[in-house]
Amino acid sequence: MSKVVTTYHQRIAQEKRALILTAATALFLELGYDRTSLARIAERSGVSRATLFKQFPSKAALFDAMVTESWSTAAEEEAPPAGNIVDGLTTIGRRYAELLGRSQMTDLFRIVIAELPRFPELANAQFSQGKMPYFESVRGYLLAEHEAGTVRIEDVDLAATQFLGMISNYVFWPALLVPGWEVSAERVAQVVDEAVRTIAARYATTGPGRSTND
Repeated sequence: MSKVVTTYHQRIAQEKRALILTAATALFLELGYDRTSLARIAERSGVSRATLFKQFPSKAALFDAMVTESWSTAAEEEAPPAGNIVDGLTTIGRRYAELLGRSQMTDLFRIVIAELPRFPELANAQFSQGKMPYFESVRGYLLAEHEAGTVRIEDVDLAATQFLGMISNYVFWPALLVPGWEVSAERVAQVVDEAVRTIAARYATTGPGRSTND
């Protein structure tokens, strides 16, 4: 099979995967996780049942894919190099705000919250496969800065939680709970900048964002 044909089939498979994930998200929100069957998802997405079952043999596998898709940008981007806490956290903070602003992230959390009493495994999947890997990437960055001497952080877990919380508490949680809540791009940038300044002021060893080599 030629490379062109292979690329074509891969593109078609990716397009069908996207249709399936979109349909599944919509049906989980409309009907609930329990009442949504794979057959119904196949019908809504416009793909054959065989195609759907080939990619997702179970609803659990489909939900896992939704989690991965929702947090995908975080997993694909490398952490900034250590050396300047302001520059590094600004990059991370902007990525996080963009991630939280995606509609599929809000949808994912709404599904998990609605189904938590009956399907706690959905929350476990969201936490272990989505939230925690992202948290660990931020924790790893702060630890690298600590080891480089640009910050002094005794509790890296707490510092990472503080930073992410300052952003999510303004950008994400109100949008999840309050209909019509919107935050302008300028306000998001301000929220990120203030979170960065707060962390730098608390933990930087040589002044906000300056490398020990400055």
